[in-house]
Amino acid sequence: MKTWQKVLIPTLITLIIGGIYLLIVWKQRQNPGVAGQNQPTQKLTADDVAVVRMEFAQHFEDTQELEGKRVWMKNGYSMPYFPYAAGRVKFTKPVGLIPADQRLDVKKIIKTVAPAAVQDNIAHGTRQAMAVFALPGGKDLFATPIGYLGAGTEEHYFTDLLFYYDDPHTIYSNWPKDEWAAIDAHQIKPGMSELQTRMAIGMKMHVDGETEGDRTVDYDVNGKHYAVTFVKNHATAIKSA
Repeated sequence: MKTWQKVLIPTLITLIIGGIYLLIVWKQRQNPGVAGQNQPTQKLTADDVAVVRMEFAQHFEDTQELEGKRVWMKNGYSMPYFPYAAGRVKFTKPVGLIPADQRLDVKKIIKTVAPAAVQDNIAHGTRQAMAVFALPGGKDLFATPIGYLGAGTEEHYFTDLLFYYDDPHTIYSNWPKDEWAAIDAHQIKPGMSELQTRMAIGMKMHVDGETEGDRTVDYDVNGKHYAVTFVKNHATAIKSA
């Protein structure tokens, strides 16, 4: 083989490969959807991108920043509340469970020792931290636990799990008025999402299935049970028990 042939053949092979690559790229650019058409895409809803503020309280002093502010119950029908008067929590006279989405006007945060017999869904530790609050338009004060202090420097607070720090009507302003009317009345209606249902009747529940929005959920609303079946994140069947 002559010298010019030894040089030309590899060059031609390189040019052919390069030409094929350029042709493939050109065709993909003509139809940009082809490259990713087999890849699943995640569609975010307005609820997914709603801003739910967190405070990450680590110390008792952090929780005291809630004093004088309003919060809304996120973990509805799970937290008991008690009368508060003369600087004491009346543990022997529980009022009930705080409803979902209930506004609480926080007056102060206190430390107190809960009697061993009291079951209030928060560990007692050496002392409990409690939010003292008033209900809208009311003068009476009540208290509900928000965390506990253990031995030494141990502290645990659950305010981010318990409360919305902003009005949920503002957080989820995309929800229609009729949906909010049902939520405010603590009622379930067909078509509600799981989030809307939790906002209406609370988070004390047992789920049958791992995929949110496609499962049946049993809700315990202060002793009354509702079985709600969701399909594509819409309530399709509601049964009370």
